[in-house]
Amino acid sequence: MAGATLALMAGRALANPYAEYEGTTLIVNFPAHPHYNAVMKILPEFTKETGIEVEVDQLPYLKMRERQTLELAQEEGEYDLIAYVVFSKADYVYADQLENLAKYVMNPKLSDPNYDADDLIDGYVYNIGFAGGTKGYLEGKTGSLFGIPYGSETSILGYRKDIFEKHGLEVPETYDEMLELACKIPELEPGMGGVASRAASGHHASHAYLLHLAPLGGRIFDDSWNPTMNSAEGVAAAEALKKIVDCGPEGAKNFGFGEALGAFLNGDTAMFLDTTVVAGQIDDPSRSQVVGKVGWALHPMGARRGSQTGGFGIGIPANALNKDAAFLLMQWLTSKRGDKLVALAGGNPSRFSTHADPDVNAKFPHMATFGEALKHADPDWRPIIPVWGKINADLGTTLSKVLTEDLDIQEALDGVAERTKAVMTEAGYYTWQ
Repeated sequence: MAGATLALMAGRALANPYAEYEGTTLIVNFPAHPHYNAVMKILPEFTKETGIEVEVDQLPYLKMRERQTLELAQEEGEYDLIAYVVFSKADYVYADQLENLAKYVMNPKLSDPNYDADDLIDGYVYNIGFAGGTKGYLEGKTGSLFGIPYGSETSILGYRKDIFEKHGLEVPETYDEMLELACKIPELEPGMGGVASRAASGHHASHAYLLHLAPLGGRIFDDSWNPTMNSAEGVAAAEALKKIVDCGPEGAKNFGFGEALGAFLNGDTAMFLDTTVVAGQIDDPSRSQVVGKVGWALHPMGARRGSQTGGFGIGIPANALNKDAAFLLMQWLTSKRGDKLVALAGGNPSRFSTHADPDVNAKFPHMATFGEALKHADPDWRPIIPVWGKINADLGTTLSKVLTEDLDIQEALDGVAERTKAVMTEAGYYTWQ
């Protein structure tokens, strides 16, 4: 009888994948960001279920990157799990500072067979998590998974339902329709801009340009790494951005993300084309004057569908001390249950099923539209390569001059292409040509 009891107890212990790690304390590094503020609300549930404690070092994301740069270079790091912004993927993987997740997924003691990775949003996974595949930073036969999307974003069109209904306007489905409305609305509603957009010199102008480049059929590079931002499609993307800014609200030429969002929240513009992460703020009466007045639609169609992908993922540092327990936390957070919990707490879901979940949609009706948009999320809307920061800065500075000083668009982009070619040559991208 005693032997049977011991066998039963042993079976129960084996049935608990967390038992071996009870009492472990994980130290994680997360950004001060709406999604991760929601994560903080659900972490106690993880500890309750697993017995694993979690201490969070939450920092503004630029300071987070600085801290991670120092920590990941140590022989033994302080962090067991980190959130990283998509730009960091190329740097961390190239420096061998993130764990390849294959050995954890292959471990039957750690990997949940009901995890359903196919339910994760494709564009997010390829953008945030993969490296070593196509172009070095996408999925492919030589690719590996180094992180899982968590707090990722895509682009969406927000529009003022009341303004559209007042003037009998149709929600734009194409770029031509959106650009026409961008300049028509200021005529119909004096003092109101058409579309709020980023435009400030540097990252913001470049980001805004890239939002239009992929849908309009362009890319930064061709398949041989030749710069193509000065193609006809690239010029069309810059022309679209200039038209949006010229017909935008007062001060639009100097808008960063915060100013563009502020213009929409204040009711100074009828449309907003940018990240899905803004939905919570638009519905917050303490921050928004347009609560209940905003509808959502897919990123308009150009030569193709193509909404942006970006935001954050989570990964295990190569120098972490508690890697197995960190994987269990990563898996729990990004599971179907964890994804639903964080969505209900106000976070950004990473799964198709969460966007379609009736409980999530009852609380946040926009999630169904966001889920439809994610079917078109483009993981290659911008290149994630180590030299991108330098190219991006030049592109953004030059585009700002196009917007503020009326530089000839073709000449301006030709200059960026020439300087980009030099950067890529120095970095060795043409070695095998």
